[in-house]
Amino acid sequence: MGDPIDVDAVLYGLMDELAAIEHERWSHWQRYMHSKGVRQADGSLVLPAELVERWDRQAATDYHDLSAKEKQSDRDQVSRYLPLIATALNARS
Repeated sequence: MGDPIDVDAVLYGLMDELAAIEHERWSHWQRYMHSKGVRQADGSLVLPAELVERWDRQAATDYHDLSAKEKQSDRDQVSRYLPLIATALNARS
């Protein structure tokens, strides 16, 4: 069996690649939110009240109390990170 993996070193070594994934995730969310709003003459957006209410509720809800669909949405986002992490850990095992 090989040397133990320095998990901290592997994960911190992935910082910029993980940050790039996070930026893409955030950018996608911003594009989605902006697509749901109505652009005002001053450049601001007005979002539909029902979406704001839903997002406020979701933000105030612990993960374990979300609906199955909402949990799956979060899992889908996490799945964007896992291949990079798995590859990095497997390469060092």
